Amino acid sequence: MVSFSDLSTQTTAIAVVGLGYVGLPLAVALSRHFSVIGFDVNQERIAELAKGTDRTGEVDEDVLKTASVEYTADPELLGRAGVVIVAVPTPIDGHRAPDLRPIKGASSTVGKYMAPGTCVVYESTVYPGLTEDICVPILEQESGLACGKDFTVGYSPERINPGDRKHTLETIVKVVAGQDQATLDLLAELYGTVVRAGVHKASSIMAAEAAKVIENTQRDLNIALMNELALIFDLMDIDTLEVLEAAGTKWNFLPFRPGLVGGHCIGVDPYYLTFKAQELGYNPQVILAGRKINDTMAKHVAEKAVKMLIKNGCVTCGARIGVLGLTFKENVPDLRNTKVIDVVRELEEYTAQVLVHDPLADPKEAREEYGLDLVGLDSFTDLDAVILAVSHEEYKGFTTEIMNSWYRDQERRVLLDLKGLLDPAAMLDAGYLYWRL
Repeated sequence: MVSFSDLSTQTTAIAVVGLGYVGLPLAVALSRHFSVIGFDVNQERIAELAKGTDRTGEVDEDVLKTASVEYTADPELLGRAGVVIVAVPTPIDGHRAPDLRPIKGASSTVGKYMAPGTCVVYESTVYPGLTEDICVPILEQESGLACGKDFTVGYSPERINPGDRKHTLETIVKVVAGQDQATLDLLAELYGTVVRAGVHKASSIMAAEAAKVIENTQRDLNIALMNELALIFDLMDIDTLEVLEAAGTKWNFLPFRPGLVGGHCIGVDPYYLTFKAQELGYNPQVILAGRKINDTMAKHVAEKAVKMLIKNGCVTCGARIGVLGLTFKENVPDLRNTKVIDVVRELEEYTAQVLVHDPLADPKEAREEYGLDLVGLDSFTDLDAVILAVSHEEYKGFTTEIMNSWYRDQERRVLLDLKGLLDPAAMLDAGYLYWRL
């Protein structure tokens, strides 16, 4: 089996499969100490990385250009690796069940080309048992090798937070697990080389898988509570954020806030756990209740916008509504599972004309993924309402003079601030019919 000495002397390479938000930063960090092969099936992605460009913005251009990663779309190069790290996405399908096609496909590719003695490590979010029950049989079938005898597997869940420059790969404790002690020790030493915060050794792969999937489930439930409070306080005509600021003066009050819950983690991971629980005959109640609340918030926002338009004397049929931001969170170009699109679709059900602007989102991706054509701010004219959906840094510089120019009627300006970015008193003093989530 591969040893850490083989890796540190660069006798053998480390391959990272999947060069997205997780895989690319990992490959770049590892390349400072090891020989690294970066593999992705997307030829366009490989070409841009080879030129030193990263559309995700997770790796600075100067860092990317100096990294010694060998980028490739040729799976045969995986045979040169002693350790293969799989960092492909694990989304859900239209029925909110785990979509295992990416991880199964990656396992099949790795299995076809990996050499005897390889250690295969998964970083993708999965439900407990998936690595050993689903991935290992695929690796064995495609390679003709026996797990535990001819190769080993491990699991080290990713903890990348897109756009976060404080909590990075190097500064977050890395959970590692292996099918045996030798694999565990190898991975602890490998990841410990690049992760300054250190590693946490889990006793089993299943324990590590479970730890990963509950991290975002916990956040999902806490945000669901805030969203339910927001729904209740809205009926009482109470400002939710004002309540949370007051409650937050207590030392042990957790600083969660209401909002749209999208992205590839918080809005997805809980379904992996509930899927497995239901497979075992247990019907989760709290987790799915939280998911249901969070998935209804886009509808709530759209309905609130329509009610505000009516209150302001605007005709809702054909109303022009500008939406600022489409990505799933601020200051990142990631459109995966964004819930802003749900707000747009709900408004379109009311026959509103919705114009969406986002300075970071890829127009081509928005068109291919959602059939949506992004517009420039010069198209924000004759609007009846504006929804500030994502608090991109660019939006923080908007003055009331700029925003006033967007509306068709200066006496009827509806403004919904989903992120609480603006000062409510200032907006009300400026004559806006203002609401924040």
